[in-house]
Amino acid sequence: MTAPQTLDRAGIAQRIPHSGSMCLLERLESWDAEAIHCSTTTHAQADNPLRTAGGLLAPNAIEYAAQAMALHGGLLAAEGSTPSAGFLASARNVKLAVARLDDIAGALQVSAKRLSGDDRQILYEFTVKADDGRMLAEGRAVVVLNTPLATTTTTTE
Repeated sequence: MTAPQTLDRAGIAQRIPHSGSMCLLERLESWDAEAIHCSTTTHAQADNPLRTAGGLLAPNAIEYAAQAMALHGGLLAAEGSTPSAGFLASARNVKLAVARLDDIAGALQVSAKRLSGDDRQILYEFTVKADDGRMLAEGRAVVVLNTPLATTTTTTE
């Protein structure tokens, strides 16, 4: 059985570590081995868990992109295997074209493209756009996969 080409929010939530209202993506639009494209309107919800008194600020676009990257990893995992746990290690060259996301009309279009990587880390390029194609946020992110933290061993004499 192959991974689906599209998914709804419930299908996405089964493949990423975020659940409930923290699952920000609503639809997987398309994907392949190198890239993923998702959409969502959760940015406009008053109960968005990332929203502050000042609204849903633009830097939160990085979290939307990170969830697309996590979903991409889940879709690429071998059938029946558990996807590698990962964390966002860095976001670089991030450009924000707006101050807030909650006042953007329509769906956010969230895309990520794998630029390089191995079984320990992956470099992605991401974009978050408005429905009309206007760039809202873009940048690069490094995801570190299933890497144990270094431990120090001490000996006593």
